[in-house]
Amino acid sequence: MGTKKNPYIALQLYLLHLMTESLITMSITGLIVGFIFSMPIAGPVSIIVTSNALTGRLRYCQMVAIGASLSDFIYVFLAVFGVTRLYFLIKPVFPYLLLAGMLFLFYTGYKIIRTKFDLEHPDDKLLFENVKYKGKGGFYTGFMVNLLNPTLFLGWLSSSFLAISFVVTLGFNTGGLDAVIHRNMNQINNIEGLKNHNQQVLPDIRYDETPAPKEVGKTKITVPWPKHFHLLLSSCYAFFLGVGSIIWFYILAFLIVRFRRHFNLKIVNRIVSSLGIILCLLGIYFGFVAARMLFVTG
Repeated sequence: MGTKKNPYIALQLYLLHLMTESLITMSITGLIVGFIFSMPIAGPVSIIVTSNALTGRLRYCQMVAIGASLSDFIYVFLAVFGVTRLYFLIKPVFPYLLLAGMLFLFYTGYKIIRTKFDLEHPDDKLLFENVKYKGKGGFYTGFMVNLLNPTLFLGWLSSSFLAISFVVTLGFNTGGLDAVIHRNMNQINNIEGLKNHNQQVLPDIRYDETPAPKEVGKTKITVPWPKHFHLLLSSCYAFFLGVGSIIWFYILAFLIVRFRRHFNLKIVNRIVSSLGIILCLLGIYFGFVAARMLFVTG
């Protein structure tokens, strides 16, 4: 029996086509979003990667990137998929995570400040000991720095909202993920009692959680996405966002390590120390945000 005589087979094939298209679209979108939004050099992970790359620890930087991307994956997935109940559970813990992040950034910044080139022995093999241990420590550092920054939860939700909304305006199929994120943004704003200014950026977007109607013969049929499809779609988006982040930090670390010898060693030491100080200042900011959550808005 051909698909023309059985509208339901044609509908299933059409739905499979839309699912495949949306998975490819959201995977590519996640890759681009992760790459672009990881670029700001003022972030804690960027500072850690830059400071260690200047001292030649490429392997350490790579492990930092992988560890940080794992935390990104967790926060992005939670932000994109079923956010409301999770937000209620996570929000009370925000200030305590930030306080822990403050201490962790202070400790990491202090270690970076103390990192110095050995001017008499510029060979990388003589600069650092226990390279294997430092590589493993890099994964832990990258993971904890992002995990102890719960503001990434809202940051990735906002950036994903803007990016996916833009993809919709270009006519690409997002598998209804745009509607899910739009609803999550509204729910967060309702919880916080805030007005969502992001919605004013792209006011003409039409959100639809179901595939476009498919005409089969004289019959027009519309069905919802499969039950667990948004779970799969959110996972793909979060995974490739993490991959995009890793790619950026790999490129950043490689370029800095590759060209670091063109700098004067004294200048490198000063840059590394300055980055360590900035990391400590970020720790102070984390503590300020935590205190405001506990004593002002609490």
